[in-house]
Amino acid sequence: MKKNKHNIWWIALAFVVLQAACKRNFEDINTDPNTSPNALPEQLLPAALINTMAANMTRNRTFNNELMQVTVNMGDSDGRVFRYDIPRTWGTYPWNSWYIQLTNFKDLHAAASREESYSPSFMAISLICQSWIYALLTDTYGDVPYSESNKGRDEVIYEPKFDRQQAIYMDIFERLEEANTLLTGADDVPAISDPVYGGVAVNWRRFGNSLYLRLLLRVSGNPEVTDFCAAKIQEILSTQATYPLINNNSASAVLRWTDSPPYISPYYNEVREQDWRQPAICEFFIDNLVNWNDPRLFSGRWAIATSLGAYAGVPSGYAPGNAPEKRSWFHSFESTTTGISLQTDPMMGNIMNYAEVQFIIAEAALRGWVSADAESHYNLGTLNAITYWLPDYDTPIEEFLSAADIQWDESESFDEKMERIHLQKYYALLFTDNQQWYEYRRTGHPTLPKGPGLRNNGVMPARLNYPDYVQSSNATRYREAVAAQGPDEITTEVWWQQR
Repeated sequence: MKKNKHNIWWIALAFVVLQAACKRNFEDINTDPNTSPNALPEQLLPAALINTMAANMTRNRTFNNELMQVTVNMGDSDGRVFRYDIPRTWGTYPWNSWYIQLTNFKDLHAAASREESYSPSFMAISLICQSWIYALLTDTYGDVPYSESNKGRDEVIYEPKFDRQQAIYMDIFERLEEANTLLTGADDVPAISDPVYGGVAVNWRRFGNSLYLRLLLRVSGNPEVTDFCAAKIQEILSTQATYPLINNNSASAVLRWTDSPPYISPYYNEVREQDWRQPAICEFFIDNLVNWNDPRLFSGRWAIATSLGAYAGVPSGYAPGNAPEKRSWFHSFESTTTGISLQTDPMMGNIMNYAEVQFIIAEAALRGWVSADAESHYNLGTLNAITYWLPDYDTPIEEFLSAADIQWDESESFDEKMERIHLQKYYALLFTDNQQWYEYRRTGHPTLPKGPGLRNNGVMPARLNYPDYVQSSNATRYREAVAAQGPDEITTEVWWQQR
């Protein structure tokens, strides 16, 4: 009954902002006819953010976490993601969800550009959110509709071309530059319209520039743009008066879920409790935390212990017919000892946090791109990844790292230092859309064990397949994309993976 009431409330809000549901027809995806072009900016932003996060969190739970050995949804049937067995249909849901929300964010920009509702702040927020979603799309599929996307309603473009990933990224960088300029000295927006920052414009500016760093680092491994990315990262980090960044956990980009509609976590609103408990926690994920005596685990914030009082996980990639015993799983209402279930935890709505920024700086320093101390940023990243979940944690980070034997070691090789950074970054990115998967594809870190039951020749999937309907509804452009990028298979590397 409680969820029914929440859903009724949400339907009412959706009616006000004219929010479209997911469609499977490509023309509908590019028009979203239920969205009003004349809505006010403050009406459009909340639902677009909520629905984007719902899509991100859904695929994080069922896809990213399974690939990246956070969880193991045990079973021997086909289509088990933890075995790299990815059904071709798995690309349809995020594609539809993200393109629909792009229509809404573009409408937000149009509304904020009109004379009667002109708002540089809302225009910039729209550009940042479009950049965020387009990056998710291209990092997931590779080449995707970009310059001609979402123009079915206004420009009658129903068969948009697929832009090359390099061109998409270069234009995203221009959007983020524009957003930073628009937000320089800009007014705040109404707090009620902004579930991420409560209307504080400077925090959106911090997020936009931090996202800029994330994406520069994402593509920096491709030699065509390495020098450009390194120089721009150095510029941003050396001129933070011009490019302010997320500078503490409070400034992290988080849609903090509440127990009041419509800001109720999709893990509670859309996932039954028994389904939430179904996946086992993976051995790789939990063994590290046990070995480190990590407070995020032993505080009871994340998981439950077994009946024997110990935390234990399931090995990922086990062979069919050799199912191990399921032990620990993530907290639900029935299992929590802290009064906080991860199904409703406000911090599960992470978009980008302060710890990630610190790990980006640590890697840039390690690569010699900035004159910063990699160790200090590694320490700050690890500390704030913990205090993101446990704000009252007060053990000196050097003490924690030393006791866990994961302290920075200057004598180690470049690859060993990258492993240190990215193992801690892996935990900082927990529950954050597909970021763990993207970073693993970019760096090969952290090192994940390979089980005997893996498909795809034991190689981490490099992308998702385009939705099947695109092959018929946008056939010419689809064939052009495949000819340019490579086969529409999970083995085809995207441009930024190419060295």
